[in-house]
Amino acid sequence: MMPAEKAHHFTFNSLRFFMKIPLVRTICMNIFGVNDSYEFLGLTFKNRVGLAAGLDKNAEYLNELEALGFGFIEIGTVTPKPQAGNDLPRLFRLKQDECLINRMGFNNDGVEVVVKRLKNRPKGLIVGGNIGKNKVTPNELAVEDYAICFDKLYPVVDYFVVNVSSPNTPNLRELQDKKPLLEILNRLIAQRKNKVIVGELQKPILLKIAPDLTDSQIDDVIEIVQESGIDGIVATNTTISRSGLITPADEVASIGSGGLSGKVLQNRATEVVAYIAQKSKGSVPIMGVGGIHNEASALEKINAGASLVQVYTGFVYGGPPFIKMIAKSILNNKPR
Repeated sequence: MMPAEKAHHFTFNSLRFFMKIPLVRTICMNIFGVNDSYEFLGLTFKNRVGLAAGLDKNAEYLNELEALGFGFIEIGTVTPKPQAGNDLPRLFRLKQDECLINRMGFNNDGVEVVVKRLKNRPKGLIVGGNIGKNKVTPNELAVEDYAICFDKLYPVVDYFVVNVSSPNTPNLRELQDKKPLLEILNRLIAQRKNKVIVGELQKPILLKIAPDLTDSQIDDVIEIVQESGIDGIVATNTTISRSGLITPADEVASIGSGGLSGKVLQNRATEVVAYIAQKSKGSVPIMGVGGIHNEASALEKINAGASLVQVYTGFVYGGPPFIKMIAKSILNNKPR
C-alpha cells in the first residue's frame, strides 16, 4: 500500500516499538530462532541464514533483526562520510516477479556514526561490515575510502565485505578490474597484518561480486582472491540485467536504472557460486546470495558450494517465517 522505502522505515520503526514491550523480543526469538551452530572462517554462526547488506545500512536494528531469527547480519554499505544517496524514489517493487529494483546509492550515516551504534551491538551475534567508497571520491583514490572504513570498523564487526559491485555508484564496478581491486585488497590485508601484530584478532575479508561478470572475469576474481590472501567471496550482488521478468517491459523501463534483486536472480547467482566452487576446486569459501525465495533455492546455493546464504528480497516478500523456514531446511538438508 505504501511506497517501498516508506514501508521499510514504517515496518522497522514499528518493529522497534513492539520489541520494547517486555518479553516480546524473547518470545520472537523462541518462535523464529533456529539453532544450527556452524563454523565458517573461524567464526561460529547461530545458523547459516544471514541478512544481506542493504537492509540495515546503519546498524540501527540489530536487536530486532536478531530476534527474527537471522544467524548473522551484514550492515552497510558504509562509507567514510555520510551521504544521502540518490534521489527519491529509488526503491521499486516488481510484485509479480517477487523482485526489487533499487538505486539507493550507498545512502548511510557515515562510518563514525555506525561505529558508535555498533559499540552496543547484541552479544553473540555475528555482524559483518560491508564497506564502500563515497560517490564524490574518484576511483583512483578509492583505496583510501576502503582503508578508512576498514580501520574504524575493525574493533566492532566480525568480518568485512568489500563492495565494488553495486551498480548504483557511478563507475564503482570498474574497481572489479584486476589492478584497482588488487590495490584495495592488498591495502586491507596489510592493515589487518598490522592489527594482528599488536594483538588484535584476525578478521575475515570477503569480496562481493556482481552476477554480470563473465567467466573470464570470474577467473580473474578467483586469481585475485588467491593472490591477495583474502578469505572468500560473496556471490552475488544485484544485476543490471532485466531478462526473465514477467512484469511488462514498459513498466520496467519506466522505473529506470538500478540493481535488480529477487527470484529472477536465482539461477544466475547459483551459476556463479557453482563456477567459483568448481574452478577453485572448493578452495575459496563462498557466501551465496541472490534469488533465494524458498527452501529449494537456499539448498541449491549450499549444494552449489556456498557455506552460508544471505537473503534480502525473499525476506521482504516472505517476512519473518521465511528465515526460519530456510534455516530449518538447511539444518535438515532437504526441501519440504
